[in-house]
Amino acid sequence: MPPRPYILVVNGRKVRQPVFVIGAPHSGADLLARALKRTTGFHFTIGQPSVLSVVYAFARSPSIQQGRGEAAATVLRDAFAQAWQVTPHACLTCLPACRLARSRSASGTCVDERDITRYGDASPEMMYCAEALVDAFPDARLVQIIRDGRDVVAAMLADPESLAWFKRGVDNVDTEFPNPFFGVETESDLAAWPKLSAAGKCAMRWRGSVHKMARLRSSLGADQLTTFRYEQVVREPQATATALSEFIGLKVERIEVPARPPAAAGWRRALNPAQLTEVEQVAGQQLRRVGYGD
Repeated sequence: MPPRPYILVVNGRKVRQPVFVIGAPHSGADLLARALKRTTGFHFTIGQPSVLSVVYAFARSPSIQQGRGEAAATVLRDAFAQAWQVTPHACLTCLPACRLARSRSASGTCVDERDITRYGDASPEMMYCAEALVDAFPDARLVQIIRDGRDVVAAMLADPESLAWFKRGVDNVDTEFPNPFFGVETESDLAAWPKLSAAGKCAMRWRGSVHKMARLRSSLGADQLTTFRYEQVVREPQATATALSEFIGLKVERIEVPARPPAAAGWRRALNPAQLTEVEQVAGQQLRRVGYGD
């Protein structure tokens, strides 16, 4: 069945085949986002306020999307129509990660408006509204990245912003169930949640993201969704750039890996035995299922 037509014009250019990068927190989406942001012809954003407000609303309260597919799609299109406008003010309101990744144009913006041929975004937590993204942009290209869940847990435990979601009064698992954002999918998950340590809750979030990725893979074709492993990206950045270029149909010159990227299996040093035991209890089956069972 052909994609439903849509027309969105931003900066005088029709939006065609936008690219969205999705993944669990600390899975390496930033590596791919920086590469795309610095790709000639791309206007790639990370965390514009208009997008973040919608994404967080959809992610934390998935019930507001249910049965409202076209309305949700319209809200997302409107958010991106605002986020992709090229103005100096827009560049000041995005996340620091976006500003750090940019290459300055002569006008002081992150891209020269005249050079734009494609659009994209890698705002945090966007994977939780992936279906609405595809409804909004039926020709979208989704790039998802997965990382060893134990390394993800270790990175989340060291990140105050990730841990802030677990504070009393912030998590909403009691009022929004099931809750993919927190990985709470069953009654047993809901009963276990209050007893979990921060490590267990991080593991449940990672496990939920794996389930989400699997559902996306089963519903979208290989021409619309591709998956990379963080470990592969760090080990083979040029091969990853080539594969990414072929998938999106635009030349990605390189993926810049930090001189000392976080080591694979760094969780062996970062997580204590009690934390490892809890991660195994929560997400051990999913770790082995996606190839991280050592």
